Amino acid sequence: MAERKPITSWLTDMDGVLIHEGTPIPGADVFIKRLRDSGLPFLVLTNNSIYTARDLHARLRRMGLDVPVENIWTSALATAQFLDDQRPGGTAYVIGEAGLTTALHDIGYVLTDHDPDYVVLGETRTYSFEALTKAIRLINGGARFICTNPDETGPSAEGPLPATGSVAALITKATGKDPYFAGKPNPLMMRTGLNAIGAHSETSAMIGDRMDTDVLAGLEAGMQTFLVLTGLTTVADVDRYPFGPSHVVESIADLVDLIDLPDQVDQGKQAEKAGKPAT
Repeated sequence: MAERKPITSWLTDMDGVLIHEGTPIPGADVFIKRLRDSGLPFLVLTNNSIYTARDLHARLRRMGLDVPVENIWTSALATAQFLDDQRPGGTAYVIGEAGLTTALHDIGYVLTDHDPDYVVLGETRTYSFEALTKAIRLINGGARFICTNPDETGPSAEGPLPATGSVAALITKATGKDPYFAGKPNPLMMRTGLNAIGAHSETSAMIGDRMDTDVLAGLEAGMQTFLVLTGLTTVADVDRYPFGPSHVVESIADLVDLIDLPDQVDQGKQAEKAGKPAT
């Protein structure tokens, strides 16, 4: 197998990697600071479409994690990018929160329940039977069905909550129409994210806590993958899948030293030119 190129850009999931139920995971602050000090392009990703990137920036900052708005990539932003590429200036009936509606407004979409081009389903803690009924009728009437992400459950302090994937299954059962999921594990989310920061998959790494979304998306996008054990997946779970991560580590803290600071990068380049190992 050909040797992988050095990692020069990083993508990391948020929940289960950097934070857990509103609390930073030990080492996450050091990891983010190291990334920022390095000057390397990076993104913090989440399949949760509830919040805008600005909301998430503020929430993370309160936890001591200073992630710039432009370094946050959500499934809502990926969905908006996809729709803007497919049908610029279109219309959509949306079930979701500000993260999704804002992303669609920002690309010039009109949100309407009158003969929309798309029905777009995102995350919300208040799914309405009336709204779901409207979505089903619009899809049966010809609207295309789009979902931000396929996660069937989401975390909460009280336990798992039904998430977008579960609600999408209800709509599919009622309409016979499968949605297109823009978020992980669709590699589209990774590729549009990489494009946003000017990075290439061949020299990028994806960090996540889930085999079925984070690792799969990173693998299919052609990146190195790191599975951390601070979220949903255990070591015993890994062998249940027909694919595996490039590396398994205990937590994000174990990856800090893999991020090269500018002086280390310069030393490496000088040593390479001189034909000597970097110190």
